[in-house]
Amino acid sequence: MKKNQMPSVFLSVAFLLLVILNTGCSTEKNHTITDLPNDSLPPPNATPSKRNFSKVLGWKDGKTPVAPEGFTVSLFADSLEHPRWIYVADNGDIFVSEASTIIKGFKKFLAGFSPRIKSQHYGSSANRITLFRDADKNGVYEKRYVFAEDLNQPFGMLILGNHFYIANTDQLLRYSYQPDMTKLIVKGEPILSFPVGKHNQHWTRNIITNKNKDKIYIGIGSASNVAEHGLEEEIRRANILEINPDGSGERVYASGLRNPVGMDWAPGTATLWTTVNERDLLGDNLVPDYLTSVKEDGFYGWPYSYFGQHADPRMSKDPHPEMVSKAIVPDVPLGPHTASLGLTFYTKNAFPGKYKNGAFIGQHGSWNRSRLSGYKVVFVPFENGKPSGPPEDFLTGFIADITDSEVYGRPVCVAVLADGSLLVSDDVNNKIWRVKANR
Repeated sequence: MKKNQMPSVFLSVAFLLLVILNTGCSTEKNHTITDLPNDSLPPPNATPSKRNFSKVLGWKDGKTPVAPEGFTVSLFADSLEHPRWIYVADNGDIFVSEASTIIKGFKKFLAGFSPRIKSQHYGSSANRITLFRDADKNGVYEKRYVFAEDLNQPFGMLILGNHFYIANTDQLLRYSYQPDMTKLIVKGEPILSFPVGKHNQHWTRNIITNKNKDKIYIGIGSASNVAEHGLEEEIRRANILEINPDGSGERVYASGLRNPVGMDWAPGTATLWTTVNERDLLGDNLVPDYLTSVKEDGFYGWPYSYFGQHADPRMSKDPHPEMVSKAIVPDVPLGPHTASLGLTFYTKNAFPGKYKNGAFIGQHGSWNRSRLSGYKVVFVPFENGKPSGPPEDFLTGFIADITDSEVYGRPVCVAVLADGSLLVSDDVNNKIWRVKANR
């Protein structure tokens, strides 16, 4: 181990201990600090793999998520259709992609009987982008428009110069764009195709640019949980790709990332960070989702290993020890099965100073844990471009009853508005919440 790697590794282990303790419970057979192995991860299948899909109750009687003292939570927008991702333009416009997992044929018939489909609100996909125009940038929109429609599971959005980019599940589209537009009329130009194949478990495609705005980075999740359909289905997947704005020059920026969704740059640095939704079916406390810095050409383990060099036993027939040996340990564990998706660094001044330059993370919530985990927005403090403490709860109140797996909603994306307030999408309730500091 290199000397400059030691603080990062020790910090990761400390965070992991805290996260596992926070997600454990004395009434279930979870590991505690006294019986964890030296590396703080339990062995595979230490507890049975539990399918525990949440029951969404919805928000009633004026109930809202709960923020810390000194903040107010209000409804920013509703009457959406599965709002997944939020993109805030420089002029204050707020774009929301509305899309969902699509179910066809006999599976669609069974949708009303499946706990998983009910929990995720799977079915048809709106396949559109809605624009909320906040001309005075005060955090309250004045007008609302259907900005783009007839898309194919759109997710990430990006404005570069006079172009608007939309990342469908199967391709990246580029449109001519002007800041005063309220609808994309001209057909988009496909500049890059994405892998879909027979299996497309992780269909979202997030996109961001760099400071120089001369590159685009694309998060593409794996086709499966742990390559169970064969590695031929995983070509160009479980990666962050880098391309030029015209779609040329594709290369793998980082690999072995099972489902990298949220992406952002640590303030004051040229370091890309991502939230990764890790693998399932290894027990209650495996595998932790994580927030990590993304090293160029780095490999993060999937599918051969997890959280560094912990070999996945399901890859024993094709273990690739040479890949396991070079797997990078992520920076910050975020709890097992939390479905950590959203990510934004807070660079405004409206929130108290402790939040400056730190990371907000939206956790969509578990389905593969005997007691629910996630279902909240957490905050990770940063100093000098690096994590300076463990994750802490920020927006909670989504879980109604943990014993009966009842929840009010499921947060996904987090985005910061021009006035410094925070937006949080709640896709199963078709709402977007706004969190504002009381000052």
